[in-house]
Amino acid sequence: MSSDKEAVREFWDRAACGEELYLASRDLEGYRRQRAKRYELEPYILEFADFGAWKGKDVLEIGVGLGADHQGFAEAGARLTGVDLTERAVENTLRRFELLGLKSDLRAADAEVLPFAANTFDLVYSWGVLHHTPDTPRAIEEVRRVLRAGGSARIMVYHKHSMVGFMLWIRYALLTGRVFTSLDEIYARHLESPGTKAYTVAEARRLFAKFASCEIRTVLTHGDLLESESGQRHRGALLSLARAIWPRRLVRALCPAAGLFMLIAATK
Repeated sequence: MSSDKEAVREFWDRAACGEELYLASRDLEGYRRQRAKRYELEPYILEFADFGAWKGKDVLEIGVGLGADHQGFAEAGARLTGVDLTERAVENTLRRFELLGLKSDLRAADAEVLPFAANTFDLVYSWGVLHHTPDTPRAIEEVRRVLRAGGSARIMVYHKHSMVGFMLWIRYALLTGRVFTSLDEIYARHLESPGTKAYTVAEARRLFAKFASCEIRTVLTHGDLLESESGQRHRGALLSLARAIWPRRLVRALCPAAGLFMLIAATK
């Protein structure tokens, strides 16, 4: 494993996404509350994943995290496989599934080298994961490889021109006198795991250029609107002040396309 990828693995192995903030206990009630909070903060997941559409279909999730979306596919009756770079995420999802009596083929694996034959899955789903792996284009090509002809990829990656990116640039570039710092560097150094990337819509279209079709939309998130806690890396008085004065109505009215989440639905 490369040093860059090892740094990503180490970051997420300390706590899966949302674990410190929203998973109070590793029992049924803890997982239930975490799942409810996830969809309260990110309700657009439910429409995007469309769990019920995949009954009886072969579904791969890349980056299972705490397993909430994986649970949705399992309960809908998908033939389910899940991978994550970290054993921690796999163990959390296995624990959730054991408590709920659900089944999935879960394993630790690298998104850039998926351990599956070509033309295996009807759907590959990944929410907020592939922008963390060092070679995102290679991971997208792996998604295409393992999909069957006519299969769907539903992938969320970060959108570069977002309010989150703007806020991070103010904090780590403008307020430190480093005004020529690029957004690419800001995301890579200050958002989540080392090397995190974000893409313009045009860049995302190029990533998915080999697919037969590709639809892209962005959504304003609880992060863009400062409506929630801010992940594993960001705390402090400045953030608390920003949360208190942030003009949410104005952001919604004037910047509806400046959301951090870019939702990509592509067909092979």
